[in-house]
Amino acid sequence: MYDIIIIGGGAAGMSAAIYASRGGMKTLVIEKIAYGGQALKTPEIDNYPGFYGAPSGEELSAAMKKHAEKFGAEFTSENVKSVEVGAGGVKIVKTRKNEYTARVIIFACGAKPKTLGVDGEERFTGAGVSYCAFCDGAFFKGKDVVVIGGGNTAFEDALYLANFCNNVFILNRSKRFRAQNILVEKAKANPKITIYTDMVTEKIDGETTVERVYSKNTATGERGFIKADGVFVAIGVEPESALAKACGVETCGLGFIKTNMYLRTNIEGIYAAGDVRVTPLRQVVTAASDGAVAAASAINYLNGTE
Repeated sequence: MYDIIIIGGGAAGMSAAIYASRGGMKTLVIEKIAYGGQALKTPEIDNYPGFYGAPSGEELSAAMKKHAEKFGAEFTSENVKSVEVGAGGVKIVKTRKNEYTARVIIFACGAKPKTLGVDGEERFTGAGVSYCAFCDGAFFKGKDVVVIGGGNTAFEDALYLANFCNNVFILNRSKRFRAQNILVEKAKANPKITIYTDMVTEKIDGETTVERVYSKNTATGERGFIKADGVFVAIGVEPESALAKACGVETCGLGFIKTNMYLRTNIEGIYAAGDVRVTPLRQVVTAASDGAVAAASAINYLNGTE
């Protein structure tokens, strides 16, 4: 029996592990792939406070794991198959080989960006292809970039990138935008931003980094390319919330876990932290903050002081 089981080993999960184990709780972190989550794909993280030397996502993740281990947190690499709430509120976590029990569960499973699935996308991820303008935009100061998408995130990204990029090209697959009209109008009024509609991306190309983005106009059939140093894919993210939903945790229409300000879900003794929950910003620093809040709330719950 553990006090707290954390499902997910990204920044939120490891931050929660640090606070939980440091708070004297017997803590287990279960991660199915690799500790660090989406951060592992980031070659440089230059917006995490105090780390102005821009560590890689792998380096920062390794440091977080080591920090949690210092306080006694346990780690296991397994794929969780189910989470159940048993008698007396005991949480039962089943993997393919093992079964664990805990008084509290923290879901820190993260979210994954939706991908285009085009040639060159995977090859240049981290070498010009990004899914987070706020994370990687500063690397493209004075350069030309393409933003793919037509929702609020795409237009917010384009407006943000226009602050320091030379040119920003928005490619949207139709003439209609899902973004709020005010964002569309701001983008249209910005001399650095060019909007192309009815454009479907077909290929991302270059030598060692991104150099060109090939697309097709679905209305005319015309094909061409844009010279660009970076591509920001902004077509949405998918939360890894299936396990939580299966045990009755409430989610929003997009599948993100709903929490209160203490990151407690609708089920007693179950919390959520990081990208998997409803949140206005998905960054390493906000995920780490969530992990701290969730763990502190869980400790108060276990101590009867919540």
